[in-house]
Amino acid sequence: MSRRLISRNPDLRRLADEGYEVSIVDARLVVGHVPYVTEDGEVSFGTLVTALALAGDETIPPGDHVARFAGRRPCDAEGRPLTSLINSEIDEHVEGIHLRFLFSQKPEGGYRDHHHQMTSYIAMLTGPALARDPSATARTYPVVEDDEPDAVFRYLDTATSRAGISASAAKLALDNVAIIGLGGSGGYILDHVAKTPVRQIHLFDGDVFQQHTAFRAPGAASLEQLRGRPVKVDYYTAMYSVMRTGIVPHPYYLTKDNVDELKDMSFVFIAIDEGPPKRDIIAALEEFGIAFIDVGMGLYNVDGAVGGILRVTTSTPQQRDHAHDRIPFGDADPDDEYEHNIQTGDLNGLNAALAVVQWRKLYGSYLNLSHEHHSTFTIGTGALNTEDHA
Repeated sequence: MSRRLISRNPDLRRLADEGYEVSIVDARLVVGHVPYVTEDGEVSFGTLVTALALAGDETIPPGDHVARFAGRRPCDAEGRPLTSLINSEIDEHVEGIHLRFLFSQKPEGGYRDHHHQMTSYIAMLTGPALARDPSATARTYPVVEDDEPDAVFRYLDTATSRAGISASAAKLALDNVAIIGLGGSGGYILDHVAKTPVRQIHLFDGDVFQQHTAFRAPGAASLEQLRGRPVKVDYYTAMYSVMRTGIVPHPYYLTKDNVDELKDMSFVFIAIDEGPPKRDIIAALEEFGIAFIDVGMGLYNVDGAVGGILRVTTSTPQQRDHAHDRIPFGDADPDDEYEHNIQTGDLNGLNAALAVVQWRKLYGSYLNLSHEHHSTFTIGTGALNTEDHA
C-alpha cells in the first residue's frame, strides 16, 4: 500500500522522484536522511514525519501544517537551537521512530501539498547543514523495491517517473512479447524491451552463448560464464531476471513443427537469418493475426571498413503485402559466414534500437506521424529512409 500510494499521488511521487527517502508508516508520511546541525555544531541526519492527508487513496492539501522530527535538537550553523522552527519537545513513537520535536511553520495560504510541506521543512533544516558541509543532502536516491504483488520490475522504475513519461510507458504493458533469435540484434532488442512493462518476454533460440557472441551482445560475459557454454536463452534469462519478472526461456529453434507456440503472443520480434524457418514463422504470424517486426543487416568489408544497410520491416494485420518484398527468404550460405554475415555490437544495437522505436510508435508510446512499415539506415551516407507508409 505504501508504494501504491506514493506512485499514484503526484506530490508523493515527486518527493520520491527527486531522490528523497520517502515512506509511509502508520498513515504518516516519513522522509529520512534529512541533514541538520546539532548543538555540537556537527552535521547529522534526522527524520521528518507528518500526518498524511488523504481522501480515500488520494492525497489532499495538508490540513495540519506541523511536522515532527526524530533526531537531536536542530540548530543553526553556529550550534544555536532553531527556536523559530521548534514549537515544542515531544516524546512520541511511530513504528520504531522516536519523535522528539514538533515543528510549526505555516506559510501564507498553507501548504499546497505534501511535497511543498516536506521540502519546506527540509530546506529549513538543511540550510544550516549546508553552511557546515556543502555536500549535505536529503536527496540520496535510494533503491526502492517494488512491493506490488503483480509488479513486473523488482524495483521501482524511477527513470520513467522522473522523466514524466509514465503514461507513454504504460501503453507497452502487453501480455506476451516474443523475441526470436538472440545472436546479435535480438539481444539488444531484449535489453530495451526488458525495461518496459511487458508482462512476459518469451525468448526463442537453441544456440549456445559463445565467445564470439560476447563481443556483439549487451552487457559483459565473464570467462566463467563462457566456459560454462550456456544456452543463449538461459544466459539472458539469468541476466535480466535480476531486474524483472516474466522472462520465459525457450531453448530451441522455431520451425514449422512448433511455430504454434507463437499463437498467444501479443507481438513478435524476428532477429534470425533468412531461410525456410523465417518463411514458416512469418506465414504463421500472418495466419494468427499477430503484428511483428523483422530486422536484418546487409554488411560488407571493403579495405578494412565496414559498410552496408540496416533494415527494420514491420508487418501488421492492416498492412502485410510489402513485407514479402522487403524481407529476404533465401537460404543462408554457411561458407560465407565471415564474408557476408558480419556482426558488430554497435550496429546490432542500432538495428535493435530502430526496431524498438518502431514498436513503441505502433503502440502510441512514441509519436507516429509517418506510420512507416519499412526503414533502412545506410552506414556510408548516414541516411535513414522510411517507406511503406500506412
